[in-house]
Amino acid sequence: MTVRKVDLEEAFASFDEQWAPRVAGKANGQAVKLAKIEGEFVWHHHDADELFLVRSGTVDIEFQDQPDVTLSEGEFLVVPAGVEHRPVADEEAELLLFEPTETRNTGNVEDERTRTELDRIE
Repeated sequence: MTVRKVDLEEAFASFDEQWAPRVAGKANGQAVKLAKIEGEFVWHHHDADELFLVRSGTVDIEFQDQPDVTLSEGEFLVVPAGVEHRPVADEEAELLLFEPTETRNTGNVEDERTRTELDRIE
């Protein structure tokens, strides 16, 4: 197995597409995914916990049955498995996501933003 360093500046500069996570690494069945987002995503939930870490910008994580949470650069939030949520960013934001490798970006929902095969950051 090859040990590989990831430069986040270079990794985020390597793609422009929003709402299409890229896999930057894997550890113990978890994927480290990078995503650029802007606007509103679909309401959904996952069968596993999902960690959102904001690298740049501001992201609101909206919830159906509890107060929304605003995340700024350098802040993170773990959304527990089964909790309905929706990420929203008024301006483009960059996220690191930590979740099981097989976790689909739209969780329990299938729509035009669903990604079943993710590109990898090389």
